[in-house]
Parts: sequence; C-alpha cells; structure tokens
Amino acid sequence: MATPTLVLISFLALFSSQAFASDPSPLQDFCVADMKSEVFVNGLVCKNPKYVKPEDFFFSGLDKAGDTSKNLGSNVTLVNVDKLAGLNTLGISLARIDFAPNGGLNPPHIHPRATEVLTVMEGTLYVGFVTSAPEFKLFSKVLNKGDVFVFPKGLIHFQFNFGAVPAVAFAGLSSQNPGLVTVANAVFGSNPPISDDVLAKAFQLDKKTVDWLQAQFSNSS
Repeated sequence: MATPTLVLISFLALFSSQAFASDPSPLQDFCVADMKSEVFVNGLVCKNPKYVKPEDFFFSGLDKAGDTSKNLGSNVTLVNVDKLAGLNTLGISLARIDFAPNGGLNPPHIHPRATEVLTVMEGTLYVGFVTSAPEFKLFSKVLNKGDVFVFPKGLIHFQFNFGAVPAVAFAGLSSQNPGLVTVANAVFGSNPPISDDVLAKAFQLDKKTVDWLQAQFSNSS
C-alpha cells in the first residue's frame, strides 16, 4: 500500500508535468519581447515596461489575402512573437491560411510546441490529423464556413481545398512560437541531406527515387 508521502510525491510530479506542458505562464501583466537583446533565454527577454507602447500589442494585415500562386497553392500568414512582441509569455499566436481553389494544400506538418484550433471563414476544406504509434489513426472531416477543428499538439495534420473557390481559415495556436516541421521538407530537404540509404530503407523505395525526391525539396523553403 502506498504511503501518504509517496502519494503526495506522485501527485506533485503529475501536477508539475502538466503545468509545464505548454509555454511558461507570465509572472507579470505582460513581458513585451525585447528584440534587440543579445541575452538568450527560453523565450525572449522582457522590454523595460517604461518603454512599452500600444504598438507592441498591435498587428495589422490579416484582412489581406496571401499569395497562393506558388508552391502548393496555400499561404500562411503567421502572427507569432516575432511579428507581435506583446505575445511574449502569453502562450498564444494566430495565423491566416489562404488556399487556392481546386487543390490548394497546407501539406502534412507538425507544430512541436502547440495545439491548433482552426476556423474556416470562407470555402470548404478537407482536414485531418494522424495519431501516434501504434494506431496511426486518421481523424478527418470536411469543414464548411464557420466550422471548427482541433489538431492536437505535436501530431501530423493537413488542410486541403478541394472546392472550386478560394478558401480562408484562421488558426489559433497555444504557443507564442509554435514551430513548424513540414514532413516532406524535413525528411527529403534536410541540410545536410539524410543518407539515401536510410531513406530508401525507411520508405521502402529504391535510392534513385529517394535521390529524385531529395532534388525536389533541396531548394524548397
């Protein structure tokens, strides 16, 4: 039978792991990022509150559509702490995602530090995410204007516009700096490249196909 001390230690360990599962909570009203500081911390150094201005909490431009004529027919306008210094320590960021008609794709990707909640503002999107091993289960849904879908933190997910008109979505993310790992770019476009022996065996492909894929992603952003 567990002793009261052991139970208390177990509870505290569980509580601590949950408390630090996302961005650290602020210890003051705000901590506007000092972009000029050369000090490296987990996050960004606070600007002296005496020099904080309303503009530090302001961003303009999400009313403008992004250019979807390149790449995969999508464009993400991310407002994170790099764009809006007042987000520092607040554990949140925002993105506008524009999709070209007939196939605009935000390809399979991961946000290593954030859960994402997506709201469709215009058009229709097919979206989904895949769970971790061993199931690798796909949860997917067709979303229309006004619909909302959640992508859990760290799981591969995507959005695809199969409609004949442009689509627009807004996403909230539970980190001031959610990060982005686009699966294909990371695997086939790493710098330096992953050995084609490794990728050929991992994906059950011949090395010639792997080399071709690496060539496609070597210059992609």
